[in-house]
Amino acid sequence: MMRSKLGLLSLLFISSLSFAQQHFDIVLKNGKIIDGTGNPWFYGDVGIVKNKIVRVGDLSRSKATKTIDATGLIVAPGFIDVHTHIEGDEKKTPTADNFIYDGVTTVITGNCGSSNTNIKKYFAQLDSIKLSVNVATLIGHNTVREAVLGEAAVAPNPAQLKQMETIVDRAMRDGAVGFSTGLIYTPGVYSKTDEVVALAKVAAKYKGVYTSHMRNETDKIFDAIAEAIDIGRQAKMPVEISHFKVGLPNWNKSPDMIAMVEAARAEGLDVTVDQYPYTASSTTLNVIIPEWLLAGGRDSAITKLADTAIHHKVVDEMIKDMARRGRPHFDYAVVAQCLAEPGYNGKSIAQINILKGRPATIPAEIETILDIVKTGGATMVFHGQNEADVENILHYPLTMVASDSGIRLFNSGVPHPRGYGSNARVLAHYVREKNLIRLEDAIRKMTSLPAQKFNLTDRGLLQSGKYADIVIFDAATVQDQSTFERPHAYSTGFKYVLVNGQLTVDNFKHIGTRKGVILHGAGYISNK
Repeated sequence: MMRSKLGLLSLLFISSLSFAQQHFDIVLKNGKIIDGTGNPWFYGDVGIVKNKIVRVGDLSRSKATKTIDATGLIVAPGFIDVHTHIEGDEKKTPTADNFIYDGVTTVITGNCGSSNTNIKKYFAQLDSIKLSVNVATLIGHNTVREAVLGEAAVAPNPAQLKQMETIVDRAMRDGAVGFSTGLIYTPGVYSKTDEVVALAKVAAKYKGVYTSHMRNETDKIFDAIAEAIDIGRQAKMPVEISHFKVGLPNWNKSPDMIAMVEAARAEGLDVTVDQYPYTASSTTLNVIIPEWLLAGGRDSAITKLADTAIHHKVVDEMIKDMARRGRPHFDYAVVAQCLAEPGYNGKSIAQINILKGRPATIPAEIETILDIVKTGGATMVFHGQNEADVENILHYPLTMVASDSGIRLFNSGVPHPRGYGSNARVLAHYVREKNLIRLEDAIRKMTSLPAQKFNLTDRGLLQSGKYADIVIFDAATVQDQSTFERPHAYSTGFKYVLVNGQLTVDNFKHIGTRKGVILHGAGYISNK
């Protein structure tokens, strides 16, 4: 008995000695660790070898090639942005500064129905470019539909639907993590629910997630939520409702929206939402144009508008739409970027209308909108939500934080600040200043919740064996600097950012490291 006890003590001593003598590439020491689970912070160290977290705990007796003192700082998993649009930006700014400076180490792109069609080719391009962030992608419905049907406002015949299904199937086997829709955009706006369900079922075979920019986020919001949930129900797959928000005339009805999500979950459906923490949205000017006008593309729309009767019909429908939503003017619609008229950037439609010498009336403002559409359109910022709904949705435990942004080209246009400061804004404004949610809960919304939703099983937590995507920041000073008036400003307060174990932000400065990797979906894994 005594020998066995001595043997056990010897083993424990050797084990503790081996831990003490273990050599790490990097040790993060003395930080307040928020591990991503939502549990309270605790003091500790994080040991990293190559690209993985090897140990979390007391590493005071361990040795490391590099030691980072995190005293007084929060150490957390790198943030996962589930709703981005980086396509086309990768070569321009591979360092993805706007994301990295906001604590984001992983992005999921291909949202709102818009993605690359050939996912294998896209991933090969990313491997060649090498970004500072990890990238996963969805396969987009609008992209798939356009590849088969163009911009036509028609339903696919069986052969055409089969073509679309084949594209989705190939994308999922090439590593897409799900299927996205943008049902307010052409050509997805012309699709019926059964078409979306058929394509979603293909993605579901590979454990994909259905993400949706719904058909409506204003006067018909509840019908749109019901459709998104029903698509998940029929396809038997998880649902992520994108940029969950509501405009007029349904301000202050976010509790009813959340109740629909909760009812679906009570039914056994995995429904969650994401949100950018602002009272304004941003998208193309085309979303306020009657959808039938845009069938066939911009050239077709310009030709139609030359017909007086059609022109009057468009104006009449837009007037009625404004009345339904209780809007007296288009002063809520601000140009973010107009390539044909850069002088419009930062000005509202109402302001541009006056500059053009027109009366301050809705019909005149509609004519100004149509003028912009004819010359190539514009990206807009729409100030359409209220703060009470933003806070209520953020407070909901199953809301993830997202930017709905691409990789920002610094000083280009007057874009929405969400592309620079979504995460820092939550941490500074809603956690530190307003105490709306706990810091640990905010971190969970940015890390383990999105990782769980999109099956990123080796990300989102500070645990042994996980990849070392890590942010280190000062909770007392972290701050979004980007505003609607001056959007081109990086968030501050993130002292260190590591991506796959490689230091990417060192002492508040992005040092140019580009060690992001491709994150494949379950279809790719099962196909190998």
